[in-house]
Amino acid sequence: QVQLVESGGGLVQPGGSLRLSCTASRFNLDYLAIGWFRQAPGKEREGVACISSHDRSTYYGDSVKGRSTISRDNAKNTIYLQMNSLKPDDTGVYYCATAPFCSAYLLSAEFDHWGQGTQVTVSS
Repeated sequence: QVQLVESGGGLVQPGGSLRLSCTASRFNLDYLAIGWFRQAPGKEREGVACISSHDRSTYYGDSVKGRSTISRDNAKNTIYLQMNSLKPDDTGVYYCATAPFCSAYLLSAEFDHWGQGTQVTVSS
């Protein structure tokens, strides 16, 4: 059973930055694609980014493209999501999840194991 743990969320002012982390204990993430999703109150879950396992190809949702970078450190078994120029619309619970591979559509149905999420609040 894959247990993912997200961290790094918090309260940040508009224009600020955050780096979210996703890791797993007792499970090697090297051979899995990892995606980040977010869900704001009253809204559907939205795909944010995905990084593949073998060639580290990356995919981004339109709402964060150009402002966010997903990366992975296999030595630390950790995937990161660096978010810059944050806006109030970026507020939500951010989840990481595993999949056999990434697709450009970032559909949550393609991902099987999910973390509990970390809250990101962008507000002045």
